[in-house]
Amino acid sequence: MTIDLVIRRGKAVTPLGIVEGDIAITGERIVSVGTPVSSAKHVIDAKGHWVMPGGVDAHAHIEQMSGMGVMNADTFETATTSAAMGGTTSVISFAAQAKGQSLADTVANYSARAKRGAMIDHAFHMTVTDTSVPRFDDDLGELIAAGHRSIKVFTTYNIQLSDREILDTMALARKHGALVCVHAENDAIIARAKDDLIGRGQLRPSDHALSRPQMAEIESVARMCRFAEYLNQPVMLFHISTAEAAALVRDARACGVPVWAETCPHYLFMTDNILDQPGLIGAKWMCSPPQRTVRDQDALWNALAAGDLQLVSSDHAPYRYDETGKLSAGPNAGFHEIANGLPGLETRLPLMFDAMVSKGKLGPEAFAQITSTAPADIYGLTQKGAIAAGKDADLVVWDPDKQVTFGENDLHDNVGYNPWVGRTITGWPTHVILRGQTIVQDGTFHGTAGAGNWIDRPTLATQRKGVA
Repeated sequence: MTIDLVIRRGKAVTPLGIVEGDIAITGERIVSVGTPVSSAKHVIDAKGHWVMPGGVDAHAHIEQMSGMGVMNADTFETATTSAAMGGTTSVISFAAQAKGQSLADTVANYSARAKRGAMIDHAFHMTVTDTSVPRFDDDLGELIAAGHRSIKVFTTYNIQLSDREILDTMALARKHGALVCVHAENDAIIARAKDDLIGRGQLRPSDHALSRPQMAEIESVARMCRFAEYLNQPVMLFHISTAEAAALVRDARACGVPVWAETCPHYLFMTDNILDQPGLIGAKWMCSPPQRTVRDQDALWNALAAGDLQLVSSDHAPYRYDETGKLSAGPNAGFHEIANGLPGLETRLPLMFDAMVSKGKLGPEAFAQITSTAPADIYGLTQKGAIAAGKDADLVVWDPDKQVTFGENDLHDNVGYNPWVGRTITGWPTHVILRGQTIVQDGTFHGTAGAGNWIDRPTLATQRKGVA
């Protein structure tokens, strides 16, 4: 067999543990791990470096209109370039249904955008916002059968579904074999808190955190866990930010309820104090749910360590800090008029590597698990997320000693600012390999627009209790 590429002398994190030795690649696949290779067309010397599976980011908004009518800053070209520069080789973004639009048209539109521009491999969550459109049930079933095995619903914003609509959508997902992902916050609690703040003239970005109380997440997470239990339908709870919500997920899972949950770097490394900036500058860090407290941070780390939360995604939601994005309602906008979200595709893995590997919080094997292996396993990306023979050759070589201080605008997306400006991290990707091709080397991007493949997910990866 001709070996196209061998990665030598690195410490590879594999499902069987840490392996020091050669990783051989032929074509798009890994052919051996740890077995000495005598010759290859190309060699990467990874001595003193970690070799990790390519990152799998299962929660990103790309080329998408927000519920407030503000367009994301990123195209598939810019977003996936940014992702690759940070070590991510697979992304699941959203095919977001507009009111009145069929699901078939929605997925076709987003698929065309990704086919044109995606630099890395990708799949979609189908965001359901209007169940009254013609052929909704049929389209959903056919799209699931075609390999789109995850659905997103909201319990808040102007794109929310009613409880009955959520239950009906979950029942369809159960019938056809799909995972339902939920943005879980109680809309009534948020509306009341927001109206009280507006009535008192508290309109600064720092007031955004007060407008989305912890109880809004706690109540909705509890309800979605009950829905999953009632229908025995697999549910993924997005962006858990509170200690109490993490505990609810833990307790539900202990009872056999088919629920999984994620958190995000901005909940692990930021608190709500980040929003308290002069003028409207705090808008750069506004997201929903908002950043919380040190107590919540500690609880989220503990939940990751215990397996109560299974993965860390970016929730990349890119809006520029100008009239096209955060300031679309003008220079004096209130918090309720500002688009929510911050960029994260490029920074997710370096932030987590710095904390987990460089600083020793949970360690290198847990890093690979929660940033690559778990999202691939949960969402059915069967060729992704692990360094093993037969898997896609999606690999990242990490220099554990390289220090980087984030700058004001040093990311490769189209957002125009870095929310982690001034933060110094240790550990940086030197080589990013997608299906055997080096797309990033020593800070230079070599990818090609449209070279990323759509990832078919032929079966539901998560299992319902009582189902083999």
